[in-house]
Order: sequence, then structure tokens, then C-alpha cells
Amino acid sequence: MSHARIVLWLSLTLRPTRVLCTARFFEGQSPGLPNPAAMENGTGPCGEECPREVQETTITEGAAKIAFPSANEVFYNPVQEFNRDLTCAVITEFARIQLGAKGIQIKVPGEKDAQKVVVDLSEQEEEKVELKENENLASGDQPRTAAVGEICEEGLHVLEGLAASGLRSIRFALEVPGLRSVVANDTSARAVDLIRRNVQLNDVAHLVQPSQADARMLMYQHQRVSERFDVIDLDPYGSPAPFLDAAVQAVSEGGLLCVTCTDMAVLAGNSGETCYSKYGAMALKSRACHEMALRIVLHSLDLRANCYQRFVVPLLSISADFYVRVFVRVFTGQAKVKASARVKFSAACGPPVTPECEHCGQRHQLGGPVWAEPIHDLDFVGRVLEAVSANPGRFHTSQRIRGVLSVITEELPDVPLYYTLDQLSSTIHCNTPSLLQLRSALLHADFRVSLSHACKNAVKTDAPASALWDIMRCWEKECPVKRERLSETSPAFRILSVEPRLQANFTIREDANPSSRQRGLKRFQANPEANWGPRPRARPGGKAADEAMEERRRLLQNKRKEPPEDAAQRAARLKTFPCKRFKEGTCQRGDQCCYSHSPPTPRVSADAVPDCPETSNQSPRGPGDAARPGID
Repeated sequence: MSHARIVLWLSLTLRPTRVLCTARFFEGQSPGLPNPAAMENGTGPCGEECPREVQETTITEGAAKIAFPSANEVFYNPVQEFNRDLTCAVITEFARIQLGAKGIQIKVPGEKDAQKVVVDLSEQEEEKVELKENENLASGDQPRTAAVGEICEEGLHVLEGLAASGLRSIRFALEVPGLRSVVANDTSARAVDLIRRNVQLNDVAHLVQPSQADARMLMYQHQRVSERFDVIDLDPYGSPAPFLDAAVQAVSEGGLLCVTCTDMAVLAGNSGETCYSKYGAMALKSRACHEMALRIVLHSLDLRANCYQRFVVPLLSISADFYVRVFVRVFTGQAKVKASARVKFSAACGPPVTPECEHCGQRHQLGGPVWAEPIHDLDFVGRVLEAVSANPGRFHTSQRIRGVLSVITEELPDVPLYYTLDQLSSTIHCNTPSLLQLRSALLHADFRVSLSHACKNAVKTDAPASALWDIMRCWEKECPVKRERLSETSPAFRILSVEPRLQANFTIREDANPSSRQRGLKRFQANPEANWGPRPRARPGGKAADEAMEERRRLLQNKRKEPPEDAAQRAARLKTFPCKRFKEGTCQRGDQCCYSHSPPTPRVSADAVPDCPETSNQSPRGPGDAARPGID
């Protein structure tokens, strides 16, 4: 029987098509192993249908229908619909610009032909336009058009480097006109098989080409000018840093690069060293961390492009939900590369800064380098906003796109970062003024002020810090703070100890309320479902792994919260900590201090431990003595 098992093992290795007959010959009609091909098709060894363990779910987003496994084997996040809708809108306007230069007009479903006419034409101008159109038709120069779902020979060549289920690529093919081809690439074999099935399901095989390769290698193979992509979309799980170097080389001259970053913990300052290793900049943990994250990503893209005599021009940069998304165009030019280096990295280009802040006395924190130029192209943003507003039924998230883009058009383009209302008021421990009151005070002082799409209560202004703190000092006089409770070394005490030079006027002005706020546009999305936010990484464990993760998340909720304690317990716990001011000789509370004033007990090293008289007089134990408790 051992010889028979060896022959069976050899036949399994060398001739898998004869496994069933060999096993039955040697084992006496025992049940044979199933054919691997039959198992993939869902049938058993005897031709019987086996139930599929992996169930599929079909969803509809935009114009696409996507089938994906219910188990988390291929990554799909429904919360990113806003991201995908905005990307379709941006690429549509980019195609309008690129193909318009070639004399090709794109046709978007639901969009009127006269949409782009912003100013009403007079009767004489209308007659001139009609005569010109008639002349063009008479001469035989018919305008070329590009429709959705059709191949445009001079259209855009698009790459989605990390396609997963292929939803984004299929939506490009079904919703964006003027495309020549779309490459949906993923390194996972399961994902590529799913992309092929979804392409067939949506009947876009003539436009979408599935590809299985490492996204970096695929982009490195398209460095030649004739093989570059006009649009590259990167939406990875986590950081896109490993793909940026290849992306800036594989995009065509003036091409569009779309990048998503979901590692906001790193970009928001939780780990500055990790941010520096990935993006080449130190992130600061501040209230303006979301806009700083955008500027860090833009700096990282520009820095990688400069290595190849290229530079980036931002079209749109947004911070939404739990990620940041940037749309940039990449150009080539040595003079521009040198100019960008001169603007952002020249030495001694700013005002001299002392080690400590002149207002609060705290030490400065050094972050960056970051992108210091405008992060939006307001003309391009206006085109996208106009197109979405004229065709609101095109996207499911059109209202939010309108709200976000409207706020972006109102932002000050030349003012980096921002303050927040709660940050200003909490620094001096006073009541928070309303947004209109603070904006009105800045406008009365002849400063510019705007909102920010990255934060609800943000104040973006060109006022210097001294003027802003003068306004907050004037506000504190109307809502006084109990200064006897402030420590002399606290930022609030130092800021309020200076008399304001600027007399603030908090009378509400009409222009203090921006247009987007008056219209009540939707800017921030409400949580649409339970456990809303970043999803776990795709894994072959299936739905059981997701259920185990949800159960673990439920059990660990509020785990790190300490149980409530009464005043006596808190006082006893604080007495275990030494008072720092007592060590410095500046504590004036005496016995009423909540911290300990007892001198610290000196730490004695192990070598200087004196011999204990109880143990030094004891005779050493023999080999047969039993070990007594408490003696080593």
C-alpha cells in the first residue's frame, strides 16, 4: 500500500487530469479528489452542482452596475461615492478643455447645448452667431463631437492604477465623454477577474481594458512620450507615496493626475516622522491640519516631479470626510522648476522668528516644507461648478459638490492655513464669539476674511496675528475672564496682559455672511450608515472576518475610558504627583496645593543597597534546605 500511495502522489504532481482514475484503482473505488477546474466552476467530481460559498452583491452607482463578493475579498467603499462623482465631473471638464483645442465638442447626457453661454446675447449678436453657424455648415465644416460610451480616436487615455472592483473605470466609460481607452489595473488576480465580469456586465469592453500588474511597473513601462497616459487616477488604501514617482513620469504633458490619500492620521500630525519618510515634510498637529495635509501632498508631488524637470499646477484640492483628494496637471519646464524652488525653499525669505512666540510665550513648532502657492485654479473650479449646477441630475451627490465648490470659490487663494473660532477662544479661556461677529470685526479693520471648505468654523484671513489677538482682547473685555484663576505662565495670561492697540467693532456687516452660507448649501455629509468611515483592507478571509472585526470593535468600545471617580479619589491620585512649581520655588498655594510638596525619595542603586541585618546573620542554605518564601 505504501508503493501505491507513492504512485498516487506522483500522479497528483505530474498528471492532475488522471487523479480520479488512479485513486479509484489503488484505493478500491474510494471517493476520488475533485477536479480543480470543476471546483472553480462550482461543480463536484460527479458533475453535481456545488453551492458557491462566496455570494455576490450587485450595486448601482451612477450609470454603472457592479457585482462584487459579499465577503471583503475585493475592496469597495460606498462612502467614496462623492469622490467618484467629483472625479467624473473634473475629468469631463478636463476633456472639454483638451478636446476643445482640437475642435472636438463633447456631449454630456442631460446637458443643454447652450449651457456654456453665461451672458445673455442681444438680438444682433444672436443674428451674427446664426449667420456664422450657417456659413460653417455651408462650407461643409461639420463640428466633430464625442459622446459618452463611444471611442474617440483623439480622446483621453486613462489609467486607474488600483481599480479593485473596476467601478471607477466603468463609470468613466459610461459617464465621461471623449475617451479613447481606460486601463483598469490591479495587482490582485481576484480583483482583475471581477473587473472582467463587471466590464462584460456593463458592456464597455470596447473602452475598458482590464490589466493585472503592479501599478508602479505599469507606469514605469509608459514613460515614453508616445505611451503616456492623459489621466492617471490613484486611489490606494492608505498612502499613495509608493506610486507618486512613477505617476509623475507616466502622465502626459499637461496631463491630469488625481491622487487620494486616506492616511490622515499621518498627514494630520499624529506621526511626524512617518509623514516625513513618506512625503518629505513634517506635519503639525493643529486645527488647520487638513489644509496642511493638502499642502504637504502637493509639495510631495511637486518635489518628485522636479526630479525629472517637471512641475505640477493644482486644479482642485479638497479635504473631505476621512481623506484628501488633489487634482493637478503636470508640465515640463526647467525654468519653472527653478522658479518653484526659489519661491518655496529660499533661505531667509520670511520674517525673522524668535524661539518663542511674542504673543503667548510658547515655543514655536517647526513643520513643513509645504506648498505655499494657491491650491486651486479658480477658473477651472468655476467651470466644474457651472457644469454640475446646470445638470444637477447627473450625480447623486450633486448638492454636496455644489456646496464644496462654492465655498472653494470664496476662499482666499493667497492665504495659507486658517484659524478656528474654538481655538482662539479656548486659548484665552473666554466665550466663543459668533462667526459673523468675528468676520465683521476683521472686515471693519480692513482685512480680508473667508471660510474654508476643510473646516466648519474656520477663519481664513490675511490679518496678522497681532491684529487677531487684539480683536480677541476686545472681545474678552465684553465677556470678561476671571484672571485670578489664570497662571502667570499660561498663554491666556500673557495675551490678556497686553492692552489692545486695535479697537474692534463687532457690529454685524451684511458682507460678513458669505453667499454659500446664506443659500444654505450642503458642504458636509451626514453619516449615512453605522460604522461609517474608512473600511478594513480587502482580505481573502471573507464575510466571517468582517463579522469578527465588528464584534471586536463592539467589545472594545469605551475600553480606554477611565471609570468616574469622586473628588476624594481624584485628590488622592493627584497627591501622588510632585508639584513642579514647588521644585522651582514658585508655588504659593502651600498646603492647599493639589499636588505633593514632599521631597522626592532618593533612588538608591542596586550596588549601594546596605546589607539587611535580618538576612546578613543568617547562615547560607545547604543544598538540601527548602527555599523559604520571601528569600531569593
